[in-house]
Amino acid sequence: MSHVPGGRLFAVSDLHVAYEQNRAVVRDLRPRDPSDWLIVAGDIGELASDVEWVLRLLAERFATVVWVPGNHELWTHPDDPVTLRGEARYRSLVELCRSLGVLTPEDSYAQWPGPDGPVVIAPLFLLYDYSFLPPGATAAADALARAERAGVVATDEFLLHSDPYPDRAAWCRARLAYTRERLDACPPDLPSVLVNHFPLVREPTQVLRYPEFALWCGTTATHDWHRRYRAATVVYGHLHIPRTTWHDGVPHREVSLGYPREWQARGIPDPLLREILPRRGTP
Repeated sequence: MSHVPGGRLFAVSDLHVAYEQNRAVVRDLRPRDPSDWLIVAGDIGELASDVEWVLRLLAERFATVVWVPGNHELWTHPDDPVTLRGEARYRSLVELCRSLGVLTPEDSYAQWPGPDGPVVIAPLFLLYDYSFLPPGATAAADALARAERAGVVATDEFLLHSDPYPDRAAWCRARLAYTRERLDACPPDLPSVLVNHFPLVREPTQVLRYPEFALWCGTTATHDWHRRYRAATVVYGHLHIPRTTWHDGVPHREVSLGYPREWQARGIPDPLLREILPRRGTP
């Protein structure tokens, strides 16, 4: 891990290396300078071995790598020899990252020393609580029933276990409380880069083809975190809709690659590694 000033801060997410086409893309990911940092905002893949392969490769190339889990890393997939569930699976991934020198939501927040620095880089693991209700729904139970009728129930319902919490919403509430405490302790004079797999605000989900899928995309509890925690930029993935939207003057950057069928149709984002700071960096 390096804290040499002068590098650049890049981000990418949703590499989904179960697909060989995506593995080939990852093999070509390299820094422009040895002092560059890279944020990986979740959904590397479903198998622990794939997560290790990607993070080991990137940690060898970039000065610092920061990772947050996506929902796919948290799946207990039937093809994965690692059968841990829920919190135990997450903790095992954290320990894997630490063995590789990769920063996680459980580590001390690093300060970016490059252009626009110092800035606190805050990797977050928050999950979702079914509060991104589709239009017309008044409660989570109603929204989940509508999603089932529409045939858009997320695979999380079958593979993302919440042990020891009673359900994913309860796990989300615990993560929110833990993360608020950590963010509240950050230096009040420093801006932040907030990194989460899921969007922190509801608005980016409004363009989803199936509005019911927003249920698995975040929590309304974070709607003001970009203001409360002095975000210079918010980084996220999950939606597979790479773009930048602005909320209260703060850029929220969706930095995903996505599935081959998606990026082959529209082209790989150019550049795939999005520069996060300075704010005038690549949209």
